[in-house]
Amino acid sequence: MAKVGGRNAAFAWIVGLVCLGVVGVLGFLALPLIPASVAWVGDTVNRPTSPPDAGDTGVDAATGVPTECAGLYDSALWATMRFTSGAVLTPSVDAPVSTATSLVAALQPQVRFTCAWHADAGTVSTTLAAVPTDAGAIAAAALPGAGFECETDGDRTRCTRTDGDLTETIEAGGGLWLSTSEQAWHPAEYVRRTGDRVWG
Repeated sequence: MAKVGGRNAAFAWIVGLVCLGVVGVLGFLALPLIPASVAWVGDTVNRPTSPPDAGDTGVDAATGVPTECAGLYDSALWATMRFTSGAVLTPSVDAPVSTATSLVAALQPQVRFTCAWHADAGTVSTTLAAVPTDAGAIAAAALPGAGFECETDGDRTRCTRTDGDLTETIEAGGGLWLSTSEQAWHPAEYVRRTGDRVWG
């Protein structure tokens, strides 16, 4: 077979081996990114197509009170919660997560729903329930002895307790109870924003 002029077999082999080496190094450098890429694709596929909003589902049209977890969050807070690393929401009708067990036993909140979030940063659990209309006054009288600080905000009473990474908030007013337990994870203005969704 005739040899093509200007080509050197040895040089071609060297260039081919160098190219193969470069491809191998790039592949080795890309290996640590594979799990992150797979997780990113999974998160993208599982994202909700539209975040909940005040006019969307999850809110009683007559009273404006949330009826499920979706109605408890405005769009911005929903995005903050949903897209925090490792975040998983588990809705239920479980009892409130609180160290104020005596108050919970006395008021016996009738749970409408509980939203339990678990993420790499920590956990956040919020419960909306029905309670007697004087629950705010009862909480304000009972909780300071358990380390809570209470204040009045419009027609409701808010009591808060912080112990290390744990922050607890109990709000009651107008026959409604909203309690939140934040363990290590403290989303910005979470309590105020969820409270505004319940009481307006």
